[in-house]
Amino acid sequence: MILTILSALAERTRLQAIQILGDGEEHCVCELMERLEVSQSRMSRHMKVLKEAGLVIGRRDAQWVRYRSNPALAPEYRAVVQAVLAVEHADEMQFA
Repeated sequence: MILTILSALAERTRLQAIQILGDGEEHCVCELMERLEVSQSRMSRHMKVLKEAGLVIGRRDAQWVRYRSNPALAPEYRAVVQAVLAVEHADEMQFA
């Protein structure tokens, strides 16, 4: 499972989506599309990868899906996600 998680996080758009979902709130795929400047089909594909990795859960709300971080994600995997986000943030700060 760790390789699936790391693979899911190895793509910038998915990593940015995980950063947004890190606030613990639900976010509509329409909001993620707008904030990350990607098409609906591309965003849906990225969210499918994150969902299959167990990182997010979604619920249908009319024509859209609302996503949030998976609260059932094991603590050791959550720690890996947090470590990847911390390294990404450090890289951004270094090159800013």
